[in-house]
Amino acid sequence: MKKLLMATTAAALMTTPAFADGHAKEVKLGVEFGYTGPIESLTGPMSAGAEMAMKEVTDSGLLLDGATVTSIRADSGCIDNGLAVSNAERLIAEGINGLIGADCSGVTGAVLQNVAIPNGMVMISPSATSPGLSTMDDKGLFFRTSPSDAREGQVMAEILQERGVKSIALTYTNNDYGKGLADAIQTSFEAAGGVVTIVAAHEDGKADYSAEVGALASAGGDLLVVAGYLDQGGAGIIKGALDAGAWDVFGLPGGMIGENLPATIGPDLNGSYGQIAGSEGTGIDTFIAMAEAAGFDGTSPFTPESYDAAALFLLAMQAAGSMDPAEYGPKITEVANAPGEKIYPGELAKALELIKAGTDVDYVGASAVELIGPGESAGTYRMIEIKDGKLETIGFK
Repeated sequence: MKKLLMATTAAALMTTPAFADGHAKEVKLGVEFGYTGPIESLTGPMSAGAEMAMKEVTDSGLLLDGATVTSIRADSGCIDNGLAVSNAERLIAEGINGLIGADCSGVTGAVLQNVAIPNGMVMISPSATSPGLSTMDDKGLFFRTSPSDAREGQVMAEILQERGVKSIALTYTNNDYGKGLADAIQTSFEAAGGVVTIVAAHEDGKADYSAEVGALASAGGDLLVVAGYLDQGGAGIIKGALDAGAWDVFGLPGGMIGENLPATIGPDLNGSYGQIAGSEGTGIDTFIAMAEAAGFDGTSPFTPESYDAAALFLLAMQAAGSMDPAEYGPKITEVANAPGEKIYPGELAKALELIKAGTDVDYVGASAVELIGPGESAGTYRMIEIKDGKLETIGFK
């Protein structure tokens, strides 16, 4: 883990024999994810996705007449606001030109308010999904490539209805992400005629969740929906519920989706289901193949969105002719949306050439990027079921 935390990845050192000004320009992108904490099993592939886009652009030699792109990693802890803010401040001191992250919603809001806004730094998060981020006064500095949990609540309610679930018990991790997602699920499920028997918070990092499971079991419900994190509290709740014989099938929102959960729980998790941001089609198929060739899992949650976050930064810089956040920030929505020639993973060099020639691009990327409202992703969802200890995609919404 120390090795991962201290990694500073230079995507490439030299790509072209000469640059227009005689000196190599360096674009520095901070990558602030929870390399420790309740989603640490997801952050390796997420980082690899973002850094693959950086390498693709550096290797092209076409960004700002030959700029290289360097990744500087920092730990958000996912749920540690103090750590996230101090590490974001360090990234600012190291001269980053943009910040990919943070990952979890609470630390993302803390970094945005305490570091990004005061320093005029643009942030693009691939995984911060709290609806509260939609209404934050971000000064035009915050974007995300994953959709809001307000949308996920609607999707989950639809899935539960389709499976004939009439009542649920609902537990959530006690932070901005968990509360916002739980509210969205409850509101949408009740609007569809469902019954929510209990809504109860849980803390991450506890050794014993028997008290929380006891309260949930007393309330009952056809299904226990766990709006938590797969590497800590969420997994603990599921283990406790299985041990108590309270439920044998669970509803799994995005923070619970990842191969580490079935690996941790074992075969008793088979049959549980849920959803996570994800798309189908040319973009994701190409990205998964590229990731496999590069040695990481492109299907891992929020990994396509991480590639897209990095790509949007670099295409916007090309459109602005600048690595200054004040100049390229307004270009992010422009390169992400129509009109323009559609751009998919592996086509970043083509996009840079088109932009330099004055041609509009519509970045589709790996996750079918479309930005709506104040930097929001419209987003689609991949429906998941655990089968034979593996995550299996069973459809899209």
